[in-house]
Amino acid sequence: MVERYQVAKADEMGENEMRSVEAGGQEIALYHVCGRYYATEDICSHAYARLSEGWLDEDDCAVECPLHGSKFDLASGKARSLPATQPVRTYNVVVVDGAVFVEV
Repeated sequence: MVERYQVAKADEMGENEMRSVEAGGQEIALYHVCGRYYATEDICSHAYARLSEGWLDEDDCAVECPLHGSKFDLASGKARSLPATQPVRTYNVVVVDGAVFVEV
């Protein structure tokens, strides 16, 4: 069963921002980039590093891990560069009445 958790207000995050949030006991990285919101698990699939502390690639709608530089597609979670080969989990994000929700 999918549950919806409010993690932010839409006016709190500017374009090209990201942050770590908690939803349903999960550590999640929330991104506002490429004109929409995305959410992935916050831990890199290659090594323990918080993606929310990495860098956004606005042109490619991706996040770069701060530890080894692996890039992940924000929509699919797919690893786009080595050393990561496994994807990160993604979560559906919805905005309702100015509130940002992550579905877990």
